[in-house]
Amino acid sequence: MPQQTSQDSRIPEAGHRRTGYRRLFALPGSRAFTAGNLLARLPMGMFSVSAVVMIAGSRGSYALAGAVTATGLAATALAGPFVARLVDRHGQARIALPATVVSVLGSLALLLCVRYDAPDWSLFAAYAGTAATPNIGGLSRARWAHLLRDEPGALHTANSFEQAADELCFMLGPVLASFLAGTFFPEAGTLAGALLLLVGMLIFTAQRATEPPTRARSQAPSPLRSPGIPPLLVCFVATGAVFGSMEVVTIAYADAQGQRTAAGAVLALQAAGSCAAGLVYGARKPAGPRLTRCLTAMAVLMTLPWATAATGSLLVLAGALLVAGMATAPTMVTAMTLVQRRTPADRLNEGMSLMVTGLLIGIGCGSAAGGWAAEHLSPVTAFAVPAAAAALALLISTADGTADGTAA
Repeated sequence: MPQQTSQDSRIPEAGHRRTGYRRLFALPGSRAFTAGNLLARLPMGMFSVSAVVMIAGSRGSYALAGAVTATGLAATALAGPFVARLVDRHGQARIALPATVVSVLGSLALLLCVRYDAPDWSLFAAYAGTAATPNIGGLSRARWAHLLRDEPGALHTANSFEQAADELCFMLGPVLASFLAGTFFPEAGTLAGALLLLVGMLIFTAQRATEPPTRARSQAPSPLRSPGIPPLLVCFVATGAVFGSMEVVTIAYADAQGQRTAAGAVLALQAAGSCAAGLVYGARKPAGPRLTRCLTAMAVLMTLPWATAATGSLLVLAGALLVAGMATAPTMVTAMTLVQRRTPADRLNEGMSLMVTGLLIGIGCGSAAGGWAAEHLSPVTAFAVPAAAAALALLISTADGTADGTAA
């Protein structure tokens, strides 16, 4: 029945047919599931900042706060594909909502452990519970892929919107978390994030008409064994290293300039550039995914922060990050489109979750490499790390004969 309902919900081909983003949100149910998804996705940019502020403020240790959030990141990378596999097999509503409840309970447990001065080990155990959070962006992309399965141009626009939404949430989330923790009480960011996640997921999963139908389990191989997926996964790891290293290096650079509090605003400009570029890219109708071209642009533009850092001006660096960020969304949109093409239909959530796992691994490695370079070399020289990671992603793509999608 879900398959028939969602099929009927598609806009008929007619003379007044809408195009672009208007076309997407003219689909019945699309506005409702997008609103729920955005509410649930916003906390993804809040939780890490909220946990660091909450733990460091209570225990007086940024090292402990960083270790706890790193543990949560690692647990998410491990649990994500497993949760996504269950979603593919049993449906979004049946799995994503209970998984979200487990994640919310983990956040509340962390809050209580901090509030009531529980032992340090309990913080790690509680925060690991948040690893049950489903890949919220992946759930939304899977709905678009189902609704627009016969319309590659419209699916490209939807993927671009989703990437812009990711950037927007990671731009606004830290700001909201910092505001709540500073204005009310240290745990306010974590509490608000947990409530937004739960309410958003309730709204999202209630939209059953747009939910992709479950399929009988096929003999399709794991996404890891699907042609073209392993090189893409390695590309995602390298791209994640760009993000992770750029964040740490920018904070170190701002700190060296005596303007550490401005680092968040500077990084927000990078996300803003990516968000704007994603929306513009989605309005275009490319002939097909060209990942190598996007990675070439990213490799070139990621040298701008490195080149401008030597000026010693945080304002100049901010402008360079705004421009450099414009390569991010087109790269991610193109890569996700290739993932959707190469992953078996009944394992789409699992395939996209694997890519998120690759990103998380890359972010962790990039953060470590960027931190080491900033401490042992210099904050200016450390900007070579994200530039090198972007060049590595390009090299991997060039070595992959199907990277441009011609064989996808």
